[in-house]
Amino acid sequence: MTLSTLLPAGTTAWQFGLMGALILCGACLQGVGGIGFSMVSAPVAVLFFPQLAPGPLLAMGGLVSLLGAIREFRAIAWRTAGNALAGRAAGTVVAVAAMTQLPAEVLALVFALSILAAVALSLLGWRVQASGLNMAVAGAASGFMGTVTSAGAPPFAIVMQHLPPPQLRATIGCILCAGAAFSLAMLAAAGRFGLVELWLSLSLSPMLLVGFAVSNRLKNRFSAKAVRKLLLALCTAGAIGVLVKLALPA
Repeated sequence: MTLSTLLPAGTTAWQFGLMGALILCGACLQGVGGIGFSMVSAPVAVLFFPQLAPGPLLAMGGLVSLLGAIREFRAIAWRTAGNALAGRAAGTVVAVAAMTQLPAEVLALVFALSILAAVALSLLGWRVQASGLNMAVAGAASGFMGTVTSAGAPPFAIVMQHLPPPQLRATIGCILCAGAAFSLAMLAAAGRFGLVELWLSLSLSPMLLVGFAVSNRLKNRFSAKAVRKLLLALCTAGAIGVLVKLALPA
C-alpha cells in the first residue's frame, strides 16, 4: 500500500500537507480564542482547496468546537448558549428566504461591512452586554452569516468579547458545535456531504487534534485583554476574507 492510495481522491501529497497545516493553524487559533477555525480556513480553502468547502470544514469545525466545549465544560453558560441557538435557527431560516429574493453576494457584502464596523466601534469603546436578547440577536446574525458566507462566528465574538476567556471559549464551542451538526445534516440530506467528504475530514483530523493540543499549552498564556484583541483580529480577517472572495471573478 502506497501513500497515494491513502490520500483522499484527487489530492496530491503536497496539497494534503498544505491542507493539514491550514487545519492545524485554524484549530490552534480556535482553541485559544474560541473562534477562528472557519475564518482562517474558509477563505484559503475557497482560493486553493475548494474540496474542503463546505462539508469537510464544517465537520472539522464542529469537532474542534466540541473539543473546546468539553475541555472547559464547567464554564459553559447554558442559558446564553440556548438563547444563541434559538436565534441561530431563526437566522438560518431567514437567510434561506432572503437568498431567494436577493443575490447572496449582496448579503455577504452587507454583513462583511457590518462586522468591520462593529470591530471599529469595539475598538472605540462600544460595549455590548451578553444578555439573553443580545445573544438571540447575535445568534440570528450568525445563522444568517453562516448560511450566506460560511463564517458565522463573528457576531458571537462581538457580543461575548468581554466574558472571561474560559466561559467565552466553552460557550461559543457549544453553540458552534450544535450549529455545525445541523448544517451537516442539511448538507447530507442535499447530497453534498458523503463518503468522499467524510474521508477527507477524517484524514485531516489528526492535524486538527495536534493544533488543538498546542492550544492547550497556549490558552492560559493569554490575558482576557489579549484574547479580546485576538477575537477582533479574527473577526476582521474573516470579514476581509469574505470581501476578497466577492472581489474575485467567479
